[in-house]
Amino acid sequence: MHPLVSTAWLAENLARADLIVFDATMYLPNEPLDGRTEFLRAHIPGARFFDINAIADDQTDLPHMLPTPGCFSRRVGALGVGNACCVVFYDQKGLTSAARGWWMMGVFGHDDVAVLDGGLPKWRAEGRALESGEPAPPRTQVFCPCHRAGRVRGIGDLLANLDTERELVLDARAAGRFNGTAPEPRPGMRSGHIPGAASLPYTELLNPDFTFRAPEALRECFTGAGVDGSRPVVTSCGSGVTAAILTLGLALAGLPQGAVYDGSWTEWGGRPDTPIER
Repeated sequence: MHPLVSTAWLAENLARADLIVFDATMYLPNEPLDGRTEFLRAHIPGARFFDINAIADDQTDLPHMLPTPGCFSRRVGALGVGNACCVVFYDQKGLTSAARGWWMMGVFGHDDVAVLDGGLPKWRAEGRALESGEPAPPRTQVFCPCHRAGRVRGIGDLLANLDTERELVLDARAAGRFNGTAPEPRPGMRSGHIPGAASLPYTELLNPDFTFRAPEALRECFTGAGVDGSRPVVTSCGSGVTAAILTLGLALAGLPQGAVYDGSWTEWGGRPDTPIER
């Protein structure tokens, strides 16, 4: 399945028995909204809510870290996802957290998955149908994961990379946060970036309507950030969510998608023993 689908495609395919549509919206700590509450107010017909904070490792204080394969299998199975399902993610802000859902499914071996280009704002702007309220409970399915550990990086990998520089780290946060001139949305967090990382704010990959730019434009963005094929890419951001937008952008540009640093700046910037640059 192509990793990006249009609103027209989704509207034409909503009745498919094997299609599952997820709203994967997550708001930052400084945003006064709740994804599930907004989902209940309005969502694409038949959609279910994919809670990134619940389908996560509950043995860490870091937010929405990847769960174990077994935990992921149980939780998406309870949402009605089986290995034969076609899954489409969207979010309420256009394209902020939907790519995280796409990336998670890929990490656990499911490739029949895509992101809705432009998300709910584009769907709304086109006057398409919406529903409200709690959807009917899904029938539990069996999801058998195939863990692709190479698509994930941990803090040990990033610390080792300071010396080897084997991988290029791309930071999806806004330039001010990367440079340390703007505060982090999480209180008490240091500002700056991982030494040697390059800045590529995820917004540079998107058009004003939150759709992805054309593949050739995406390639230019990545080339400008230092992606030249000589090193694998690791994407990072605030907490491993918008990093997945860069990873999706790499795939759309026809480039190797590399890996995501799951803990991202929440882990790196939240520790007193990790070096930072500004």
